[in-house]
Amino acid sequence: MARKQKKVIITCAVTGSIHTPSMSPHLPITPDEIAEQSIAAAEAGASIIHLHARNPEDGSPTPDPDVFMEFLPRIKQNCDAVINITTGGGHGMSPQERLAAPLRAKPEMCSFNMGSMNFGLFPMLERYKEFKYDWERKHIENSKDFIFRNTYNDMEYILKELGETHGTKFEFECYDVGHLYNMANLLDRGLVKPPIFVQTIFGILGGIGADHQNVIFMKDTADRLFGDAYHWSVLAGGRHQMPLCTMAAIMGANVRVGLEDSLYISKGELAESNAAQVTKIRRIMEDLSMEVATPAEAREMLDLKGGDMVDF
Repeated sequence: MARKQKKVIITCAVTGSIHTPSMSPHLPITPDEIAEQSIAAAEAGASIIHLHARNPEDGSPTPDPDVFMEFLPRIKQNCDAVINITTGGGHGMSPQERLAAPLRAKPEMCSFNMGSMNFGLFPMLERYKEFKYDWERKHIENSKDFIFRNTYNDMEYILKELGETHGTKFEFECYDVGHLYNMANLLDRGLVKPPIFVQTIFGILGGIGADHQNVIFMKDTADRLFGDAYHWSVLAGGRHQMPLCTMAAIMGANVRVGLEDSLYISKGELAESNAAQVTKIRRIMEDLSMEVATPAEAREMLDLKGGDMVDF
């Protein structure tokens, strides 16, 4: 069974590299927007803020550490949330590009993708016909012939360069059941140490579907593989975000929301901010008599090194 916990960790994934500027006017693009929305999400109850960077000129995903450094210090100075930087980056980025910002910032936490996979965004072309920037359509179309690379060598490189060298812990992102077995391999080989933070992900084309049976199956599999060595968290794409997070929380999970994962707050209604989604999931948790973890409590649960040990 996953580690017993008295409180729920809310992660907020603020911008990501999936959605494009034409899809929502509320998607944060510039460093100022990313910083402002991150701080507001923390104030609303998110104890972990998961971050990507965008080119402020056109909103395209960028791995540039200089862009990250325009918002990381500001977020740290204005809230106590755990800052979690992507190592997944965006389509077409090399493993070295994806690690450039984390290696410079040496954060408490980074995302960590647990296997190579198809990552299909192209069905979104049926919904969005016009785009503000040329890169947006190409970004979505190219996902039809794209493999999101995360080899075993890539994983070991991240663990050595970030984990061993800088004491960064990870949000291990598992998009399918095979990714749980990859995680078990790392744990069995002693390459990662408990407690591990396992983020099971539902609803990405190329990964496991957003069905309630799959949530139960992934949880049962993780329990068999990890016992009490892990904390469980759930995110679900698009319209599945709130229902599956609520279901999983009742089963003992932590939850992740944010505009990276869904642009909506309810059916047909765009979320006006990341904080709006955090506020909603926090209200649901509290209405179900669950307590939300503070950043300090999340650090203790996940055995993080602390905000004073980062380089920003």
